[in-house]
Amino acid sequence: MLNWVDFLDQTLTILKTEEKVNNLYVVGISLVATLGGFLFGFDSGVINGTVDGLQVAFNAEDIGSGFNVASMLLGCAAGAFFAGRLSDLYGRRSMLIVSALFFIVSAFGSGIATSSGEFIVYRILGGLAVGAASVMAPAYISEIAPAKYRGALATIQQIAIVLGLFFSFLSNYELVIFSGSSKNVLWWDYETWRWMFWMELVPAAVFLISLFFIPESPRYLVAKQKQSKAEQVLSKLYGAVVGKRKVADIDASLAKDGHKPSFKDLYDKVKGKVKPIVWVGIGLAVFQQFVGINVVFYYGAVLWQAVGFGESDALLINVLSGALSIVAVVIALLLVDKIGRKPLLLIGSIGMSVTLALVVIAFTSGSLVADPVTGEESLQLSDAMGMLALIAANAYVVFFNASWGPVMWVMLGEMFPNQIRGVGLAVAGLAQWGANFLVTLTFPVLLGSAGLAFAYSLYTIGAIISIFFVAKYVYETKGKELEEMTA
Repeated sequence: MLNWVDFLDQTLTILKTEEKVNNLYVVGISLVATLGGFLFGFDSGVINGTVDGLQVAFNAEDIGSGFNVASMLLGCAAGAFFAGRLSDLYGRRSMLIVSALFFIVSAFGSGIATSSGEFIVYRILGGLAVGAASVMAPAYISEIAPAKYRGALATIQQIAIVLGLFFSFLSNYELVIFSGSSKNVLWWDYETWRWMFWMELVPAAVFLISLFFIPESPRYLVAKQKQSKAEQVLSKLYGAVVGKRKVADIDASLAKDGHKPSFKDLYDKVKGKVKPIVWVGIGLAVFQQFVGINVVFYYGAVLWQAVGFGESDALLINVLSGALSIVAVVIALLLVDKIGRKPLLLIGSIGMSVTLALVVIAFTSGSLVADPVTGEESLQLSDAMGMLALIAANAYVVFFNASWGPVMWVMLGEMFPNQIRGVGLAVAGLAQWGANFLVTLTFPVLLGSAGLAFAYSLYTIGAIISIFFVAKYVYETKGKELEEMTA
């Protein structure tokens, strides 16, 4: 007969076994996945230093601006949409491998391209890679990370994106310093701008090779009836006892539906409407873009020159914004698993609403002044209002990157139930990149016709509406297992 001493001893043994999370392995896997985020940032930023060289090489004045910037985002939308669905068929890691291959092809092809059309095709391939990585990396991390710090690990994705942008700017700068100009020949009779793209081959190759050393998502393996492989992965992550139990939990959650994941799962046949969780995902994806953040990323120098700052000052402000972005994302990483996702989103929405409104006030106070040489008009601000615009805009960047920037991706990766995670991510990812495309395409038009104050008024309205959206429709996922997520 088992006595109380033996019973307590066995219970403590089980508890100790269950707590054996292989932290180093979990973090290592997560860092490999976030290399996709680094390439996301690098691929988005590298174009900035190549514009002059591209214009000369292809005899085109609009490369890197207008529709040519936005067209890459269409590739991102397609990549996010198809990767989400295909990951249910072929696996999360498999889609990351495909995205790594696309990054390599895009980087090499963009550098070797001999015409504008050929170049755009390779850039769209890069967009497919960016889109796929943007949804697969946070989804993969969510499916392998412990609930207690799943948010922090997924937030590393945003840090990787910002670092990718920074290193693309640094790489471009160093190459130009070495050669004198992006149009000059550098090595092996190839112009410097081509080498700017080829620099991406290094992290892309590291990403591809690293992916072969991480496991497939255990939740995908269970969905494909590969319970033994899933148990091996989960046992290595969490220990044998917890690993076996998690396989059973995942199996049970998938058994409720009893069929392969499909877009039809997003529709509630009983109630005759799309499941609420899908609309929440789309809302999060769209509002992240409708606050206008990518206007700062893509048109930062244009924006600050439009309000009277010189070119060098405008570029310096961009550097400052980039540094603040890194600090802000680190803040989000430290807080996301402590105070939760919803509070961070609310704080971010309120902060962005206030700071954007201050930017609008500053821009409204300005007057148009014509350049005596070119005749082009630009918005001129008083010293006080110029400082207000500068401080408010950078505070806005901080609020975004400490909240909506990383948290939106965290939530999309974890909020959907196992059965619809892939297809839910496909739809939300399509919405996110579609909204990105719309904002990016319309800003130059708004800048030239309605002016900066009107454009930023629209972004302010988007931020204000997002407060009510989060308060009413977004629910907290902090600390919950993925098997607890419902539609």
